[in-house]
Amino acid sequence: MTEHRYESRVEWTGDRGEGTRSYRGYDRTWEIRTEGKPVIACSNDPLLGGDPAKPNPEDLLLSSLAACHMLWYLHLASSAGIVVRSYVDQPVGVGETERGGAGRFLRATLRPAIEVEKGADLARAEAIHHEIHQYCFIARSVNFPVTYEPSFSIV
Repeated sequence: MTEHRYESRVEWTGDRGEGTRSYRGYDRTWEIRTEGKPVIACSNDPLLGGDPAKPNPEDLLLSSLAACHMLWYLHLASSAGIVVRSYVDQPVGVGETERGGAGRFLRATLRPAIEVEKGADLARAEAIHHEIHQYCFIARSVNFPVTYEPSFSIV
């Protein structure tokens, strides 16, 4: 086993001048800073007073899950001789919020639309999706079920 280390800086940017003196007196905004990479401006879920124009933690988790899956898919497809020309996913995450405000993801469905070159083995292309959970760092780390609804087209 090889251990990997990931670091970032999460910095709250929502102080309107009074800090957290009152619950409605501050913004739920922050920035993700990772050495040598563009800053990502974020906010809370709009249901909880966040800015709907900025990514929230739930968006980021779902997007990370889909991106990890995509990268492994491309790798495994290439190894299987399947030439992918386009891959666009529109994942859907379903969560719940309890009465006290605690929330969690219940499930996620990845829905990639994949263009493959003529002659690709579509049964194999489909099967790869079900192998990725063995490798994907993010998928192996979440505690909710992840399902797949891929669609394929030939180019």
